[in-house]
Amino acid sequence: MNNKIAKIIEESIAEELEIEVGDKLISINGTEIKDIIDYKFLMADDYIEVEIEKQDGEIWTFEVEKDYQEDLGIEFENAIMDEARSCHNNCLFCFIDQLPEGMRNTLYFKDDDSRLSFLQGNFVTLTNMNNEDLDRIIRYRISPINISVHTTNAELRKKMLNNRFAGDIYDKLKKLAKAGITMNCQIVLCPGYNNGEELVKTVSDLYKLYPAIENVAAVPVGVTKFRKTLNEITLYDAQSAKAEIEQISQFQQKALKKIGSPFVRLADEFYVMAGVEVPSTDFYGDFEQIEDGIGMIRFFRDSISKNLKKLNKKAKGSFTLITGVSAYDEIEWAANAITEKNDKITVNIQRIVNDFFGPTITAGGLLTGQDIMKQVQAGNVFDYIIMPKNMFKSGESIMLDDVTIAELENYFNKKILLCEYTGEDLIQLINEHS
Repeated sequence: MNNKIAKIIEESIAEELEIEVGDKLISINGTEIKDIIDYKFLMADDYIEVEIEKQDGEIWTFEVEKDYQEDLGIEFENAIMDEARSCHNNCLFCFIDQLPEGMRNTLYFKDDDSRLSFLQGNFVTLTNMNNEDLDRIIRYRISPINISVHTTNAELRKKMLNNRFAGDIYDKLKKLAKAGITMNCQIVLCPGYNNGEELVKTVSDLYKLYPAIENVAAVPVGVTKFRKTLNEITLYDAQSAKAEIEQISQFQQKALKKIGSPFVRLADEFYVMAGVEVPSTDFYGDFEQIEDGIGMIRFFRDSISKNLKKLNKKAKGSFTLITGVSAYDEIEWAANAITEKNDKITVNIQRIVNDFFGPTITAGGLLTGQDIMKQVQAGNVFDYIIMPKNMFKSGESIMLDDVTIAELENYFNKKILLCEYTGEDLIQLINEHS
């Protein structure tokens, strides 16, 4: 049990009860708390009995009347209060297997834990879950779950995940769907394996489980220069990306007519590679797949256009925007829109090629500090440097190669501003620092 309390939320039930950091949560309603799912499930009541072990070993018991969904207001040292389940697969497209040696240890851990899927949005393959595990998800109503499907072809999935137990995915999906568990699915597309007609078959199978399966995200495989000892994978190019868009569009149009949603959406990278205009705003619904790189371009354009009127017309300032290869054109478009609106603002864009992982990796979120320092001369940056938050570890100021914001600021002798690049916050940053 890793149930030690790390934080007490102000004005919470825990603060009122004088529960303290360092105390341990032992049980709720007489049930031992084994992980965060036990905690979330047992808290869903308007009356609970809570057992706390104080730091001196004394046991305190509380009777708590509260709102049904109200939380104690505590956070634990370990988010899931248990060891995260590791992946049992050896996927031919696994990005972690393509990392170089010498990076921080946490980057090499392959999690495949439904609890992290529920709490943090991680994708899981379900290959390390038996019927009892599925029953627990159903009993505790752990929903939604993000599931890496890749294919519903049992033999192909065994091959792609290199796991002889991976072929029962559709049976597991049907069981969860029947129980009313909401799912979002992801497909990593590898040309020659699960694309083309195989993709259409997979999506058609998943569509049979709608609305339990709400949507499907299809993203292109990423290949780094460190893949030398692994199976060879063909990368998408302009022609094959365009073919993928055209192949799946027929299904999307049918789904749009029936359910008002395309059900499956392709990552923006496909449209960029193919030189095809991204779909309209309506196509992306509420942009719920944006973390998969789906709809980011459209969302960014819409946000810039909507918020450009908020740009301070009297502002003066100069900014350097750091971006990767795939987003460069969109960032350039936004910079032009901003400077046309206010010509007293100057912007230059630094397009960074990913030398660390290899030039086939074009997403800005996978850039490293060393590549930025190597490719951007200190004399070519303006008063402020604006960088996307997704280049840094969530909630921290460290990049994939352990270069920190402080090190970058020291190298360039400039202040670095972090931005979501949603458009709204980009313009807000420029207003605040002009």
